[in-house]
Amino acid sequence: MATKAANKFYAVRKGRNPGIYYSWSDCEKNVKGFPGAEFKSFKELSEAEEYVKAGAGPARLKKISQENDDSQVSESAIKPDVKAEVTAGSAENYAFVDGSFNSATGVYGYGGFLMANGEKIILQGSGNDREMAEMRNVAGEICGSVAAVERAIKLGLSKVSIYYDYMGIEKWATGEWKRNKTGTAHYHEVMQKAAGLIEIEFIKVKGHSGVAGNEEADRLAKEAVGIL
Repeated sequence: MATKAANKFYAVRKGRNPGIYYSWSDCEKNVKGFPGAEFKSFKELSEAEEYVKAGAGPARLKKISQENDDSQVSESAIKPDVKAEVTAGSAENYAFVDGSFNSATGVYGYGGFLMANGEKIILQGSGNDREMAEMRNVAGEICGSVAAVERAIKLGLSKVSIYYDYMGIEKWATGEWKRNKTGTAHYHEVMQKAAGLIEIEFIKVKGHSGVAGNEEADRLAKEAVGIL
């Protein structure tokens, strides 16, 4: 069966299998969750080849045959994973968030940043509500996620990807986990309402594993509660 000409070429410079892919689904398998992944999309094959060669060397250059029609994949589907760069003016919008807790003061807080159309916006905040503080750093985690989504909505974004290292950020928002505390129940309600205004994508990364965005979010969260 003959394949259709690729509309885009997805070049993976650093990933599980560096090379050039003709569909986003194949590219994603090689970069999602891979520490330090580097990849970009190109309209010209020659540009994709040069990008891969610059990082992986000619010997590692691979081309994967296109098996499916990729015409429906949009530019907004290309999301940065962990350390991948996003150039200024990119249509990709994402945030890294993390939480922290100061046991000496009972203050919880969050830190992170939102990349919106190429602009980096720092996110930081803290609180000392007694019931929320019982969740320690988790309270900061969910507050950070809410802050990122609310800022994205305020900016008029249609979609935002939230990079997080604690699974509850996603599971409580989607309803996959039970909400046994007031804080988690409220978080679920807020995110469900937000989902009617903006598309929210959750992406899990491993904490304290050298992921640049996650490390920065962790530092900002600690700074927000006064332990850094």
